[in-house]
Amino acid sequence: MNVTVIGAGYVGLVTAACLADVGNDVVCLDVDPRRVDMLNAGKVPIYEPGLDDVIQRNRDDGRLHFTSDTAQAVAHAQVQFIAVGTPQAEDGSADLGQVLSAAENLGRFMQGFKVVVTKSTVPVGTGERVRQTIADALQVRGMPNGIDDFSVASNPEFLKEGAAIDDFMRPDRIVIGTEPGPTGDRAKELLQRLYAPFNRVQERMLTMDVKSAELTKYASNAMLATRISFMNELANLASEVGLDIEQVRKGMGSDGRIGYSFLYAGTGYGGSCFPKDVRALIRTASSHGRHLRVLEAVEAVNEAQKHVLVQKINARFGSNLKGLLFGVWGLAFKPHTDDMREAPSRIVLKCLLERGAQVMAYDPVAMAQAKKVLANDCSGCSSMLDRLRFAQTPMECAQDADALVIVTEWPAFKSPNFETLRKVMRQPVIFDGRNLYDPGVRAQGFEYHAIGR
Repeated sequence: MNVTVIGAGYVGLVTAACLADVGNDVVCLDVDPRRVDMLNAGKVPIYEPGLDDVIQRNRDDGRLHFTSDTAQAVAHAQVQFIAVGTPQAEDGSADLGQVLSAAENLGRFMQGFKVVVTKSTVPVGTGERVRQTIADALQVRGMPNGIDDFSVASNPEFLKEGAAIDDFMRPDRIVIGTEPGPTGDRAKELLQRLYAPFNRVQERMLTMDVKSAELTKYASNAMLATRISFMNELANLASEVGLDIEQVRKGMGSDGRIGYSFLYAGTGYGGSCFPKDVRALIRTASSHGRHLRVLEAVEAVNEAQKHVLVQKINARFGSNLKGLLFGVWGLAFKPHTDDMREAPSRIVLKCLLERGAQVMAYDPVAMAQAKKVLANDCSGCSSMLDRLRFAQTPMECAQDADALVIVTEWPAFKSPNFETLRKVMRQPVIFDGRNLYDPGVRAQGFEYHAIGR
């Protein structure tokens, strides 16, 4: 099939590359010509394991094309995915400016039947706004009859950063929301054909109405965020009463109704999805006169949790950290990505620098992004950045450190040479924000502080 994907960001690139990889002819449209030029030159502007190989393979085979020509992209296919950003607005709601701009451009250029599929994470009711925006653009063109010649659908993405290719190619579910009536039926049939390669082993497609599909995405992320905040609250209690939250996690997770996923205590969730999706869902409820009290608590717990490591550091060293050097392992909000959005490391680093500490930081892939966001975070006091340096290896990061602070659970951090680590540090103190190590590391000469252990 011919497919157009509007937006060459994280979701758009993964969607375009994976659909091309199963044989479709895909055009990926982006309004930024510099990004298009970069992609056409074989350079991928985001870090996602395996994505550059899939893009290159399908570009070389002629199934994946990048353009900034809207008319060309709209004319290319019946199925048009909108996969643009929905950043958080000042009031916590999702900013739909890019989504509606894409819809308007579709209305300006579309000819013949189109299925307009929102792949972006959007609030309930966005499909109706997309439909109205397209209809308005058709009206301006003098094509009022065109409003019956397209259908709006919702197909939310469920991609984990760091495992997005595998998630797309081997999905646990494919959610399709379509409109009622003949055009909706036609849209459903086209999307079933498009996703047929992903259903050969097992039927994974769930069909529903558009609004239900839109809410499914938010509800899924909100539930996962809830599990994280719930476990972090229990971990903080575990610290107070003197027990090991890891044992509690195993006891809980062994119940099949609960399971082990997203029950790890840590420094809170970050990234591009959970924080803004929880806030957007809270905002959606508020606009309908409702309070989602559980999710309001989830967000509050998460914001507080990002400060837990700093509180432990202050309890050990005091609030004045001048003259002390801290090594920080991990900057991205999770492993296998360079995404620094809402990363707990940003809170940790800023607090350490504000208290006068010297900081050496290391991350396998996120240091370039970290330098950009930290320059913005510390723009009010640029002198703080003079005390922040970046190492080339984990051991260099720990050299002469008064404490090692672990913020991201990269695999490379899970089994260090503890004897070497202890020797290179000035003080063998570890603040483990991801509970990577067993408390038995204390027997190897370390002072060990973890989350709820």
